[in-house]
Amino acid sequence: MAEYWYTLHSHPHKEEILSQQMQSRSIEVFYPRIRVHPVNPRSSKIRPYFPGYMFVRTDLEEVGLSVFQWMPFSTGLVTFGGEPALVPDNLIQAIHRRVFEIAEAGGEIFDGLKKGDPVDIESGPFAGYQAIFDVRLPGSERVRVLLKMLSQRNVMIEMQASQIQKRHVTERRV
Repeated sequence: MAEYWYTLHSHPHKEEILSQQMQSRSIEVFYPRIRVHPVNPRSSKIRPYFPGYMFVRTDLEEVGLSVFQWMPFSTGLVTFGGEPALVPDNLIQAIHRRVFEIAEAGGEIFDGLKKGDPVDIESGPFAGYQAIFDVRLPGSERVRVLLKMLSQRNVMIEMQASQIQKRHVTERRV
């Protein structure tokens, strides 16, 4: 019996149901979720770490590929050249560790940044620069900011969310 990890793609916002279906078929599932602190208090506080994806550990020769292709809310296994892509055990372990680290830190804190908010870049190659927050990239801890360069043009840069800090603008009275 040769069990390997594979990535299963789900329909949008159907990861939880699909995960339950896999478990009911006795297929090992790793569906990483993280606690977030959304701006809207009615929004979900638990979100998928990889929206639309989860990991399944199975023996494809025993279970068959069609199980994953035809299961409700599934779009099938992620494939390359028609072959299901294997996910190395060490990558699964690294994701487990990262999700645990986020949980230990109290969840993913995003300080309510909105598009257009000024931020300071605190680490990395652009440390010390000021930028404008553009967007949080889905399913990751990365953000995109706009950095004004010499030509006065904004350049989009992607970086870790932990590298930026919301700039606190102080009012100046004259």
